[in-house]
Amino acid sequence: MVELATETVFTWGAPPVKFGAGAADELAHDLGQLGVERVLLVTDQGVAATGVPERIRKTLREAGTKAEVFDGAHVEPTDESLRAAVEHARGGDWDGFLAVGGGSSIDTAKAVNLMTSNPGDIMDYVNRPVGEGRAPSGPLKPLVAVPTTAGTGAESTPVCVLDVLGLKVKTGISHPRLRPALAVVDPLLTLTLPPQATAASGMDVVCHALEAYTARRFTAYPRKPAEERAAYCGANPVSDVFCERALGIVGGSLRRAVLVGHDLEARTEMAMAATFAGMGFGNAGVHLPHACAYPIAGLVRDYHPDGYPGGHPLVPHGQSVAVTAPACFRFTFPAVPERHLRAAELLAEGSGRGGQGDAGEDPRERLPQELVRLMRDLGIPSGIGALGYGEGDVEELVAGARKQERLLVIAPRDPTDEDLAGIFGSSLRNW
Repeated sequence: MVELATETVFTWGAPPVKFGAGAADELAHDLGQLGVERVLLVTDQGVAATGVPERIRKTLREAGTKAEVFDGAHVEPTDESLRAAVEHARGGDWDGFLAVGGGSSIDTAKAVNLMTSNPGDIMDYVNRPVGEGRAPSGPLKPLVAVPTTAGTGAESTPVCVLDVLGLKVKTGISHPRLRPALAVVDPLLTLTLPPQATAASGMDVVCHALEAYTARRFTAYPRKPAEERAAYCGANPVSDVFCERALGIVGGSLRRAVLVGHDLEARTEMAMAATFAGMGFGNAGVHLPHACAYPIAGLVRDYHPDGYPGGHPLVPHGQSVAVTAPACFRFTFPAVPERHLRAAELLAEGSGRGGQGDAGEDPRERLPQELVRLMRDLGIPSGIGALGYGEGDVEELVAGARKQERLLVIAPRDPTDEDLAGIFGSSLRNW
């Protein structure tokens, strides 16, 4: 066999997707097709309050499926909240799991599925260097993911994200076996999502697509044996197609979904964009905006956004990703300028403004300015300063971002600590 120094193989995976208004009404059939007769439905209290999980539970029971609702998923999961969910699940006999909610509920269900099928503690499976990076020992049980937000893409990804409270860092568990067995995307379930959460989750869609589209090419990595290939393999021809389609949709539909929440067409388009972006970044990966987002979320002191559950400080994931995105894409522009310009063009076309930049405009500013326009229209915080951070926090934020090794290696340009400090510093205020 020929020995190759650089990678020539990429992997692309996604669960089967059932998409459309009313798709959630067919869950009893879908679970039956997977052989699931006893299912734990994982959700959070906010979603439970809408009545959707209980309605699904009743429908399942009427069809003969034993179903129980666990509504203890934590918005922005922590190692402690995941352990509590796992402990609850271990008290029952389940042959499958059903996640109904945003990325937090879906990621909680992924952790439950992992830890009820494998020995050890959550931290044994968390990515290095924060955790031990252990791989699951065998296949997991069927997990059906039903998103109630259009943003995280968790229904199609092999990643579970969590805050490690003792270390004040956000990180993840990443392995292909975490990927759900089926994604059921019903835009009707997103109609009750408040404007602030719609905006934040929508910015997550934008950043997923942008980061995967501008990621380091899969051919740029050293060749690895099949068993050592990471879930995030870098930009590749299949992910590129999904990312471009997501960016073409989101420029116009996100604004409409935030401003007119009952606009089913806009909600459907955003659900589709989130699905496409999830299929893109769930294989190619994400890079600098997400690496910077994790310490922003993990080190939060007293920020609390409107429209989110009370009781503790938190930065919604979509906000934490968005606030450094303009500076991150200024930094990565020289590595793949044609990708940044094409992404800006797609966002502009979607908003109806046309895809060409202004005469004399610095090309490096095209994408950052499109992002700033979108963020201002949606009411996203103007920068990390609005989240309670100042210049004195930059060093600690850089240290937190540096721990996100699996994301930093996806970036098309390697950042030094000085580069990261520049990104955080210029993101104190974006406008």
